[in-house]
Amino acid sequence: MMIKLYDGGVYLVNGTDIVEDGQDAAAVLNSRTGSAPSKEEAAKQTMAYSILEAHNTSGNMEKLKIKFDKLTSHDITFVGIIQTARASGLEKFPMPYVLTNCHNSLCAVGGTINEDDHMFGLSCAKKYGGVYVPPHQAVIHQYAREMLAGGGKMILGSDSHTRYGALGTMAMGEGGPELVKQLLSQTYDINMPGVIGIYLTGSPVKGVGPQDVALAIIGAVFGNGYVNNKVMEFVGPGVENLSADFRIGVDVMTTETTCLSSIWKTDGKIKEFYEIHGRAGDYKELKPGPVAYYDGMVYVDLSEIRPMIAMPFHPSNTYTIQELQENLMDILEDVEQRARVSLDGAVDFTLKNKVHDGRLYVDQGIIAGCAGGGFENICDAADILRGRFIGNDEFTLSVYPASMPIYMELAKNGRLADLIQSGAVVKTAFCGPCFGAGDTPANNAFSIRHSTRNFPNREGSKLQSGQIASVALMDARSIAATAANKGFLTAATELDVEFTGPKYFFDSTIYENRVFDSKGVADPSVEIKLGPNIKDWPAMCQLPENLILKVVSEIHDPVTTTDELIPSGETSSYRSNPLGLAEFTLSRKDPAYVGLAKEVQVAQKAIEAGNCPAEAFPELKPVFKAINGQYPDIDKTNVGVGSTIFAVKPGDGSAREQAASCQKVLGGWANIANSYATKRYRSNLINWGMLPFLIEEGELPFKNKDYLFVPGIRRAVEEKATEVPAYVVKDGELKAFTLSLGEMTDDERQIILDGCLINYNRVK
Repeated sequence: MMIKLYDGGVYLVNGTDIVEDGQDAAAVLNSRTGSAPSKEEAAKQTMAYSILEAHNTSGNMEKLKIKFDKLTSHDITFVGIIQTARASGLEKFPMPYVLTNCHNSLCAVGGTINEDDHMFGLSCAKKYGGVYVPPHQAVIHQYAREMLAGGGKMILGSDSHTRYGALGTMAMGEGGPELVKQLLSQTYDINMPGVIGIYLTGSPVKGVGPQDVALAIIGAVFGNGYVNNKVMEFVGPGVENLSADFRIGVDVMTTETTCLSSIWKTDGKIKEFYEIHGRAGDYKELKPGPVAYYDGMVYVDLSEIRPMIAMPFHPSNTYTIQELQENLMDILEDVEQRARVSLDGAVDFTLKNKVHDGRLYVDQGIIAGCAGGGFENICDAADILRGRFIGNDEFTLSVYPASMPIYMELAKNGRLADLIQSGAVVKTAFCGPCFGAGDTPANNAFSIRHSTRNFPNREGSKLQSGQIASVALMDARSIAATAANKGFLTAATELDVEFTGPKYFFDSTIYENRVFDSKGVADPSVEIKLGPNIKDWPAMCQLPENLILKVVSEIHDPVTTTDELIPSGETSSYRSNPLGLAEFTLSRKDPAYVGLAKEVQVAQKAIEAGNCPAEAFPELKPVFKAINGQYPDIDKTNVGVGSTIFAVKPGDGSAREQAASCQKVLGGWANIANSYATKRYRSNLINWGMLPFLIEEGELPFKNKDYLFVPGIRRAVEEKATEVPAYVVKDGELKAFTLSLGEMTDDERQIILDGCLINYNRVK
């Protein structure tokens, strides 16, 4: 048994013994410990509870108001965040805020845009008292591990893979507006999350790496939502059998389970990590109390994990490499069927032509970023490739160390030379291969990557131009084994390799000489550098009394990712330009969306100018006529007009706020969904003044291009209504149906009423 999910809650006794919750749980606990704490008391014995309690300012552990210790952002998020905070009155960063430059590092893309954004960041770090990490020095999460993490601390980042739990830091990735709140000394408001124990036992076999363990867990928990919006707490005797780098490699991938955050018990290996990085004082021993209660438990036998692969187009589409090899054509057929859904039949996609003499051929391998670019991953890959060659055919291999200190140590200990001699190309710290802005393969190529995601287009393909490639996720060791076999898929366990495990030495001088650190001292005299692409947010009005919404996209995929809502890759250069970026909204999923949304927005602009919306957009005349038959008082003085989309379960993946803000600047007032994939996407909607409507599963009462009327929506939000009456306006009639809003805090309701977080702060 590799992984087991417990059906209910469990007690963990002394960090090792699992007692399932049930009628005899108290008796069992009494016999083992001499006492039986209540479930409520035992829940306070988790590491997660103690850290959240220490950072909660509400005095109510059911309704948390969290203040973080530190913030971090990269160069496709910090411009929008700081622009939003500036519009709301920012004068100084109230806590350490690190601005890294690891996403828009290719400064040939978009003219001067990317380097303009970097100079904006440097000038803001000087003006407001932050830290600026120049391009190619470190990816955001490696810098945070090396320089920011601390035992018992909390870090908020504007990247979804903000995870430093292995180092004893509870970290969360959120959309930019949540960082804006922290910059304005506001709080991160959530209900107390559930805590799921991840019980590790045993030791990994030789050739198995952290990505293998991570993919096995993701495959077991993603589809059933077992850890959705909960904290994953890593415990059990197997933890001590993993190095710090191994734990980090598993931890960063917890984002792909849709959990809220993660935390691990810490020990001497984590203490040594801090000592190596010159920060021994930041270590803190963490472990659960004598009897800790978890809302669920994932039991992982590390010794049973084998090399894994996550096939296109999701990290949860997992198999062992052996299973894939033994059932190759059947699994490839399944992948192709899934692709027809994910890609909407926009292109012909097949992997069966990659099968040569019964073996799967791969066109590209990449080891990169916050997941793959760690020291141990690359050293083990170098051990596998030493004396071997990747060949001179289509297969290529690129390796991106996650920071310059790692790169320098690889040069000193000879592993860099081993990799280069094998035919691999070693590049600088860059997140591009993770979101489609680096090492884009050829059309129809198949790439294996030790990175974080393999969603459609993550490798840079453009469906609208007929271009398609695909990514499978694997561990660095098996990628290197595949490279050693010149592109034929190979598990690392199939090769006889002696892993040398060289010791890591961290040299801080690169950061000391290159990173700008204000030490928290702001300099108000500094003038912010604004490149021509950096634009302010357009004005946004408050929520009207009533709403007319046109459905401008209808998506029935089981899950809609943020990549599909606003593409990554080449669009990244426009993230400092709200209107420019909005032109790409849903461009790879529903190319008609932008045009339809802009048509409707004309009516809202007419209202704001005091004009008749139906005169500006004649399509509305029969809509108003039908509404006025039942609601005669509805006119331009008390109604807003905008767009909405329906998606079954939107928001999986990236934390990027632009997935919501782009809809907003195009006149979006709402999303309608059966559920939201992540808390962070729903928060992004709210922070941009968009209503996060829910509708029960089943046949929809409306379809794309229908008009909806939501009377009294402002009053419903003010009065904390959970159900909201609405109508489909069609053929001169109003057909009633019901929407719901779900739970919202008072502040969230006020943000929606004010129209967005910027307006909310201006009002305050």
